[in-house]
Amino acid sequence: MSYGATFPLWRAAAGDTWRAYTQHAFVEGLRDGTLPREAFLRYLVQDYQFLVHFSRAWALAVTKAETLDEMRACAATVHALLDHEMRLHIETCAAEGIPEADLFAAREAPQNIAYTRYVLDAGHSGDFLDLMAALAPCVLGYGEIGTRLAADAGQTPYADWIATYSGADYQHTCREVGGLIDAAVARRLGSTPGDSPRWPRLCARFEMATRLEVDFWSMGLSA
Repeated sequence: MSYGATFPLWRAAAGDTWRAYTQHAFVEGLRDGTLPREAFLRYLVQDYQFLVHFSRAWALAVTKAETLDEMRACAATVHALLDHEMRLHIETCAAEGIPEADLFAAREAPQNIAYTRYVLDAGHSGDFLDLMAALAPCVLGYGEIGTRLAADAGQTPYADWIATYSGADYQHTCREVGGLIDAAVARRLGSTPGDSPRWPRLCARFEMATRLEVDFWSMGLSA
């Protein structure tokens, strides 16, 4: 698994927060099948809402981009979110008697509002790199989690979820996003981004978004 050069640096800077996110009790419940179904469905409904706002954030990235390549990559990610990733939520919830109209109309949990508005604010108040640092924990973290769970999971009712994030399509998206971030960092901060006075702020944005991911898992477990 390789999602570029910048992501490992941000992940390392997040320290224990990254482990709290990628090894959360919710994630381990997906792996071994012990996650209560009610918790999974609550998460899926909220994650559908999350992905609506996440798609808007990636669309905002198109307007923050400085090159056509950046614009194309961000537009492709919007497409992947709207037309592929959200399909899992729609199909799983439909099988449980929850139609897509109910997903779209669902009331957002406070943890969902906190996370999605933080990401959008990063884009509105900052530049392209601020937005990428806030977006990266979700995109690349799910890729990392999916890969680990696919290699380690036994019989679990959440195999479809694991297959989505460990699958070739999603892993391709992760590699593309990792490459996009690397190129954006090099373009704006040069070949030694850690020397830039902006670097600590970007690491802090990444870490805060990771903290909000931890809260999102906990929100799911609260069901």
